[in-house]
Amino acid sequence: MISINIDELVKRIAKLARQNQELEGRIKKLVKQNEKLADEIEKLKVHSPEVPEGTGKSMKFNMATVLFADIHGFSKVIEGIDSVSVMDELDEIFYEFESISEKYKIEKIKTIGDTFMCAGGIPVKNITNPIDVVMAAMEMRNYLEKYESEKRGGLGRIWDLKTGIHTGPVTASVSGKKKINYDIKGDTVHNASRLEALSENGSILISVMTYELVKEFFDCEYYGKLPVKYKGDLQIYRVKGLNPEFSVDGRGVILNGSFRIKFGLIQFTDIQEMILDKLEKELPGYVFYHNVKHTVDVVTEVELIGWAEGCTDEEILLLKTAALFHDSGITLSFDNHELLGAEYARKILPGYNYSPEQIEKICSIIMATKLPPKPATMLEEIICDSDLDYLGRSDFIPVSNTLFEELKAQNKMKDLNEWNKMQVKFISGHQYFTKTARSLREVNKQLQIERIESLITG
Repeated sequence: MISINIDELVKRIAKLARQNQELEGRIKKLVKQNEKLADEIEKLKVHSPEVPEGTGKSMKFNMATVLFADIHGFSKVIEGIDSVSVMDELDEIFYEFESISEKYKIEKIKTIGDTFMCAGGIPVKNITNPIDVVMAAMEMRNYLEKYESEKRGGLGRIWDLKTGIHTGPVTASVSGKKKINYDIKGDTVHNASRLEALSENGSILISVMTYELVKEFFDCEYYGKLPVKYKGDLQIYRVKGLNPEFSVDGRGVILNGSFRIKFGLIQFTDIQEMILDKLEKELPGYVFYHNVKHTVDVVTEVELIGWAEGCTDEEILLLKTAALFHDSGITLSFDNHELLGAEYARKILPGYNYSPEQIEKICSIIMATKLPPKPATMLEEIICDSDLDYLGRSDFIPVSNTLFEELKAQNKMKDLNEWNKMQVKFISGHQYFTKTARSLREVNKQLQIERIESLITG
């Protein structure tokens, strides 16, 4: 009897141990999911306008891109397919459309019968939403073509897709607490719906407003005019595909590296707005030199020197991104702020589709700004010259005084006379690395030394 009880006890303990192990695994998984959600919430706090609490509140978006995708198929009868199967297929298609929308960071607004409605630039305001929405529309069209081909082969088809897209201001009514929903209205919504109604099967029609914002990336043809009450005619274009230079093998279907780089240069505006806003809000009060103005100066200068030195579009993107992040670490600590800025870049940039290789290059460029400068590549030389561009500028004295005040506030420097002596020593030993910086700034450095020496007493 005792041995039986012991055996049962051993089995129970073994079972409890397995359950405990499974629970630990689930806890670890939930912790990771929670961390991921916390990061996403933090990004939304930075990027998004403040979402009003409660129901019935409204928000204004000055530039949103609205898409209506109408899936036709109910009127077609194909032998062997019942109505339940048809509805299941429609649900499956809508599910995929929603996944595509999420991929391009587009907000699903609602489905109305067999119409799918979504909008880019909501709730996260961004400059790329017209491009994002057209890319999503193309992917939806390609998905439906593939779906029909795989589902029915050459035996006809059920579903056809008509798409209309328009860019403009919208007003969004906000509802929900745990899950925020947006119901948008305005002329932009109305015009997108009318474009969809005008569209033909397989066509993506866009308004002239959208066309002007995406024409660099997409192969479009003029389609016609749409009368708009009190506003005249709305010019319409049909999207055929990607421009050949931005597609794999020039076929206009799959985007290539050139597309991603050109898109990244446009998207940079959104990242810059986020980082500059962060600096405005979070930089310590003692920061007089490493401020927003300095960051903007360095971003501008790396582009100027970069083009002059023959950099590619991708190198310009890497330089500008590194310049934007290079002093962001000061929001956490002045000491080792280059390392902190690089760590912040590693955290943020994957969300903007920078590749791991690009991010590592950006971080190396950021770390090159740590004094004394020891650049190992041309891009690192460019940012070092841009970071110390003020040494050869006419406003050197007032700018250097702000750096002195910044160091003084941290008890890193006390005497202005000693600071000026240190400046003379630093400038005398400094040399610009790039040919462009040397031609623009080197000539003024001797004058700066003479000006500072005249201020030194004793």
